Amino acid sequence: MRAVVLVLDGCGIGALPDAAAYGDEGSNTLVNTARASGGLRLPALERLGLGVLDAIPGVKPVGDHEAAVGVLRALSAGKDSTTGHWELAGLVVRRPFPTYPEGFPADLIRALERQIGRETLGNVAASGTEIIETLGPLHLRSGAPIVYTSADSVFQIAAHEAVVPVEQLYQWCRTARGLLTGDHAVSRVIARPFVGEPGAFVRTDRRHDFSLPPVGPTVLDALADRGIPVVGVGKIEDLFAGCGLARSVHTHDDADGITQTVSAARELEHGLVFANLVELDTVYGHRNNVEGFARHLEAIDARLPEILGVCAPGDLVVITADHGNDPTTPSTDHSREQVPLLAWRPGLPPGRRLGVRDSFADLAATVAEAFAVPWIGSGRSFWAALEVGRG
Repeated sequence: MRAVVLVLDGCGIGALPDAAAYGDEGSNTLVNTARASGGLRLPALERLGLGVLDAIPGVKPVGDHEAAVGVLRALSAGKDSTTGHWELAGLVVRRPFPTYPEGFPADLIRALERQIGRETLGNVAASGTEIIETLGPLHLRSGAPIVYTSADSVFQIAAHEAVVPVEQLYQWCRTARGLLTGDHAVSRVIARPFVGEPGAFVRTDRRHDFSLPPVGPTVLDALADRGIPVVGVGKIEDLFAGCGLARSVHTHDDADGITQTVSAARELEHGLVFANLVELDTVYGHRNNVEGFARHLEAIDARLPEILGVCAPGDLVVITADHGNDPTTPSTDHSREQVPLLAWRPGLPPGRRLGVRDSFADLAATVAEAFAVPWIGSGRSFWAALEVGRG
C-alpha cells in the first residue's frame, strides 16, 4: 500500500484546553479566518468532511462525507512545527524547547563570532522580513550576518547572497547548531538567505533548517527498520534531521509541494509520502494576513483532487496540521490548537467519525498498523475505523 500524510502547516481548528497558558485562548485558525474573510470555498475539503468538525463559514457540514474525520489534540509541550511533527510521528515531547524573547546570551553570540570570524548584527526577537529591511543595509556594508529569533525555538542567521555565499551561510548555521546544545538546544537553526536592494530585499527559497535529531524513535524509523521507504516532501527532512527518510524533496513553494507530493506518490509502489505545505504558516499566519491565508487555503483545496486521484484501492491519504497560526489574533506567533484529521481511502464508506483523539501520535500508531510494523511508541491506532469492507 501507499500512504500520503499531508500537513497543512498552521491550520488549527480550535484552542486546546490549556491554550490560555500559552496566551492563545479563543484561537481557532480555520473558523476565525473563515469569519474574517467572508467565508471559505473549500469544495474538496468539504466533501471530505471538514465542515462537520466545526462551524466554518462557507464550508457545509456534509453528512455523507467521504473521509473519516476527527480532531487531534496535542500531548506535547509547546506549539512549534518540530514538536507538532514529532508528535504526529509518535514522539511526545514533555519539555518545551527553549525560546529567547530577549535574544541569546552574550557568551553564546561571542562564541559564534569567534568561530565564524565575523561580528554579528541583531540578536533580537523580530519579524524576519522587518529585521532584514532594518539591518540589511548595514549588513551589506559590514558583511556581518544578522542573527535573530522569534517566538519559536529558533536561531536564525540571515545574509545577502551577494555578500555571503549560501554554502558559507549553511556552514555558519552548522557551527551555530554545534554550539546550541544542552540548555540552549533550540529546535532549529535556520539559514535565511536574501537578495535585492535596500527597501526591496526578498528572502529566497534557499532557506535551510538545521534541526535537532528526534530525541526518540518515530514511526518513520519503524518503517525504515522494516525496509519500507518514507519520502519527505517540503521541510520534513529539516524537521526530522533526515532521520527515518529514504528520500527527501525540497520545494520552492506550496504549489511545487503539491506537485512533488503527487509525483512521489506515483513513483512509490509501497511506502509513505510525508509532506508539509508551509506557506499558510510562514507567508500568511505569521504576518496576520487573513485574506491571504483564506485564498491560499482555497488554492490548496483546488489541487487536493490531484493527490486523491493518484490513490489506488488500499491506499491512504491523511490531511492534518501541526499547530495553529490564527491570523485574526494580535499575536503573530503559532497558536496552541487542536488540528483537523481527515483520513480517506478509495471506497471508504461515507460518514465515518474518529472523534477527538488524545494525541497527535494516534496518526503514528495508525500508520504503523496500516503497514503492519511493530509500534511501541505513543498513540492509539484508528486503523480499524478505516477498513473499507466495513459498513
